[in-house]
Amino acid sequence: MNLGRRNGMAASLVLLGALLAVYRVAHGADPERPFPAKLVTLVVPFTAGSGSDTISRVIAPKLSARWGQPVVVDNRPGASGNIGTQHVARSAPDGHTLLMAINTFTITPALYKNLPYDPIRDFVPIGKLAEVNSALVVHPSLPVSDLRSFVAYVKQRPGELNYGTPGNGTPHHMSMELLKNAGGLSIVHVPYKGIAGAITDLVGGQVQAMIAGIPSIRTQAQAGKLKVLAVTGDSRSEQFPAVPTFKEQGYPGVGEASGWYAVLAPAGTPKDLVSRLNRDFAEVMTSPDVVAELERQGLRVRTGPPEELQGLIGNMLARWKALASAAGIEQD
Repeated sequence: MNLGRRNGMAASLVLLGALLAVYRVAHGADPERPFPAKLVTLVVPFTAGSGSDTISRVIAPKLSARWGQPVVVDNRPGASGNIGTQHVARSAPDGHTLLMAINTFTITPALYKNLPYDPIRDFVPIGKLAEVNSALVVHPSLPVSDLRSFVAYVKQRPGELNYGTPGNGTPHHMSMELLKNAGGLSIVHVPYKGIAGAITDLVGGQVQAMIAGIPSIRTQAQAGKLKVLAVTGDSRSEQFPAVPTFKEQGYPGVGEASGWYAVLAPAGTPKDLVSRLNRDFAEVMTSPDVVAELERQGLRVRTGPPEELQGLIGNMLARWKALASAAGIEQD
């Protein structure tokens, strides 16, 4: 073999090696830096005290012990979760920056015309973590005892009653729109700037109804300041076992709108790392002390494979898009 040909082959091999190195780094697959090689960040796109924040802070120490690296919770609230979500979408796909998502991840694409990320193209699902039941609650002065009597009462007074939410396009808003659509109801939406103000005015009678997560309304309802008429989910709430589900009362579509929590990674995260992350999160979430702590706060652990979460995201994206279009809902 002549010298020129030998030099050409050597140059090709060097180029091939360089390309492989770039590919491995770009896809988080550098064998010399196995996961986890550094601090791991769980990005919560909402404020401290939210459900995803609660889960993150409960499991972060256990993940840190398992991985041998610090695991920190990074709250990046704003724009209905879009700020923190965009940050993760632009992060390296190496498992060190993960999104602690909630069901608004599938709602905001139906409301924002120009999202700074694509929920399908820019993320890979790791797995579902937990669920939380929501409840239809009303002011005690309303002469209703269940969902059927509430629907009848509202139909007899079109446009006269109000319902509160923490804001336009929130899960609370979209769930109530599902009920309005299913029941043919005319009830006025009153958006607040957070859940606290909405609940305060519901207790005070300024608004008459709301669909909200059970942890948010449990104390007031158990004190008799609010009346619980229906709960989401396939089974009744442990906090309110005497209250039938939406499904039991003839509204299965509304009953499917339970809140859920999940973890996602940037697109391009290697499949073997996705499998490992799914396994590690599932084992930590289902440990007895984590299950007990989250149940105490009204959250039910519900883990599953990445494919299950992918299907849930796809189904809910289509469902919320159709509802937002039909109801003319857009983000302010």
